[in-house]
Amino acid sequence: MIASTGEWQLGLALGIVVVAVAAVIVIVIVLLALRIARQAKTAEQAVEIVRRQTAELGGIARINDSGVRILHSARALRKVAVGK
Repeated sequence: MIASTGEWQLGLALGIVVVAVAAVIVIVIVLLALRIARQAKTAEQAVEIVRRQTAELGGIARINDSGVRILHSARALRKVAVGK
């Protein structure tokens, strides 16, 4: 009878330890999820700022095209001046 009582108590103690470890794991997961959520919110705000700053670069394709035309014109003038 004493042996079975000891086994019962050991089983209960092991059960409590397993539940405690599971609870700690769940708490850690929830805390990490909250941390990730905060970081995601910060990243989302940063992306919005970058989007607003780069929205003004809508004419960049036209600027690049003008630069390429100037470069081609300069090369053509150099060929005429050098004779190549």
